[in-house]
Amino acid sequence: MSSGGSSDASGSNGRGGGDGESGANEFDFAAPATDQSFENALAKARDGARLTVDDATELLATGTDREGIDPVRKEAVLEVADRRRAEEVGDEVTFVANLNNNVTTACNTGCLFCNFKDTAHAFEADSDVEHAGFTKPPAESRAVVEDALDMGVYEVCSVSGLHPAFALNEEHHEVLAAHDDPASEANYKPPEAYATDPGTYVEQMAAMSVGGVHLHSMTPEEAYHAKRGTDWAYESVYRELADAGLDSAPGTAAEILVDEVRDVICPGKIRTDDWVAAMEGAAAAGLDVTSTMMYGHVETVAHRAQHLEVIRDLQDRTGAITEFVPLSFIHRNTPLYRRGVVDSGPSRAEDELVVAVARLFLDNVDHVQASWVKSGDAHGLKLLNCGADDFMGTILSEEITSRAGGEYGEYRSFDDYVEMITAIGRTPVERSTDYRTRRRIDPDNGPHGPRLGPRADGTPMLPDGPSGGEGTGSDATGTPPADADD
Repeated sequence: MSSGGSSDASGSNGRGGGDGESGANEFDFAAPATDQSFENALAKARDGARLTVDDATELLATGTDREGIDPVRKEAVLEVADRRRAEEVGDEVTFVANLNNNVTTACNTGCLFCNFKDTAHAFEADSDVEHAGFTKPPAESRAVVEDALDMGVYEVCSVSGLHPAFALNEEHHEVLAAHDDPASEANYKPPEAYATDPGTYVEQMAAMSVGGVHLHSMTPEEAYHAKRGTDWAYESVYRELADAGLDSAPGTAAEILVDEVRDVICPGKIRTDDWVAAMEGAAAAGLDVTSTMMYGHVETVAHRAQHLEVIRDLQDRTGAITEFVPLSFIHRNTPLYRRGVVDSGPSRAEDELVVAVARLFLDNVDHVQASWVKSGDAHGLKLLNCGADDFMGTILSEEITSRAGGEYGEYRSFDDYVEMITAIGRTPVERSTDYRTRRRIDPDNGPHGPRLGPRADGTPMLPDGPSGGEGTGSDATGTPPADADD
């Protein structure tokens, strides 16, 4: 069993946070080993040279020549990364006024790291299976966004389960229905088989793209689902979605972009090449994209380094990636934990090194995010001194992390952000999703609220609502809370 990351130990021949050797051997992963030394890799990072996978592996492990994370070496990596952050993007810490409105929890993919989904069979009209999931028709999605606009929100993120009745458009429904065995060949059942019709992807995009909001949706996995059973190109799928109102695409569903790891944690998901092809298709359709890595489960530090190379190479080709978002694996309540595959997530030292090495390795991606949802306030602020420069958003609704056992809340007010960011000597900045529009916030001119939204006037978003991360999506939006980061 891989021991996970409950301490700052990092096995040099296995997983970054556990006794690595057991995790590496259980899945026949090669023990991380390079022809590089930690000292040479750190020197290259200090000099600003483009790092190799071997360099990144050494930095993430604080040297594969020894067991565990060396605290002195770790601090040296963090110092170099923080200096690089200051040189490249300065002392601003950015955040957005955003809402997560996910359409459905129905999904049959079976990812072992996920506790967000509900088996799609439970949603069928004749099912008597009790579940806590939901499916929102397009009209309900539109109402959620309209309410959010009134609060000053200007970004809506929507990442959902792979509902078997979801199709790109009506033509796609016809193609899928024409299969000899649609359910087994294409994971398809018609909308009338379910208690609630999710509509088509095009209809959902059009419903949520209202009032000048920025719609951030359609992961590579969802894009694959929106073209399953066809020979359609990812670019054409994303162009149709963009015509319906999609503004940018999240680079989630990435997990670890190494197929031997995906075979363990998400064997039903798309492969690395398909993830890359989808992101290239979104970029070719003129959309900005983000990039992510969910780490701290069964992968080794070498896998993390290989994942970073996939993202950097993609950015070299497209230039479309606006940010890198490290996603610390939350193990509680997930099948990986329940089945004894892992017994914890990554250590805080691992979190710090992933952020730092991402800053140093991804020399073509300007922004690296720290997550208060995953890490809490104190550790999230520490990550801002490890190379990160963005601190997520207000969110207003969060569910995937909380279902997996996350415990750091679902909402942040602008006043929370101003207080936290100024406490570490940095400058709070409200930003647009694409980072192209920014507004520095005067800490002394409160109370604070969003001003970049089409209906925003600086009024606090929820003056009588939750603060300090104690809020719930239901209180904020009148709908079941939902979030998606993978």
